[in-house]
Amino acid sequence: MRIAVLSDVHGNLPALEAVLAALKPYDAVWQLGDIVGYGPQPDEVVARLAAEKAVGVRGNHDSAAIGQLDTDAFNDDARIAVEWTAERIASDTKRWLAELPLRMIDEPFTLVHGSPRDPTWEYVFSATIARANLAAFETRHCLVGHTHVPVVFRERKTGGVEAAIAKPNSRMKLDGPRTIVNPGSVGQPRDGDPRAGAMLLDTDKNIVEWRRVEYPVEQTQKLMEDLGLPPRLVARLQFGL
Repeated sequence: MRIAVLSDVHGNLPALEAVLAALKPYDAVWQLGDIVGYGPQPDEVVARLAAEKAVGVRGNHDSAAIGQLDTDAFNDDARIAVEWTAERIASDTKRWLAELPLRMIDEPFTLVHGSPRDPTWEYVFSATIARANLAAFETRHCLVGHTHVPVVFRERKTGGVEAAIAKPNSRMKLDGPRTIVNPGSVGQPRDGDPRAGAMLLDTDKNIVEWRRVEYPVEQTQKLMEDLGLPPRLVARLQFGL
């Protein structure tokens, strides 16, 4: 089975369309949360994922957009964008987001947005944090988002965890130690590469492959500008930061 694994689309429809086209053929779509927030097309992104029969989990921006999470912990730009999203999205979008769980298990994978021990807020950005999270899930592998950086954490046989940034088009076999794997961000990468990021999971071959895809960044930026979203959120798309 070939599964398109996506995270942090953030209302960026052109980026979503680009990665879906690049990952074909696939049999299913898994998403790791933060479908909305920041970007200008939340309804369209949710409708596209619904059409793909995507399954997955809810992120902090998704929860805030449907009124299930306070925005006080967001920075100013993120708060403005998520409040704009909350005012804009359709009732069908809210309903679809509300039905998403915070954790999903499909053996041998656990899916969360942030981390296994805190699916909403914790960022798994270091080997130390990854090691602390190994006890928080029972499956062999865990798929996370939230950091917007493609990375893999692998448990060492001797104890501890090793971390590695996943390069574009790199592949990894999932036949060894336990892992925590991040596909990167579709709609707002933060590793210095503005291309949309996603991952292809082949469960028959036990292989994951990270992909980076060009998309019309300026199209998303122009729409954000027209809608009055924060200039910093517009500018950062150009640099992947």
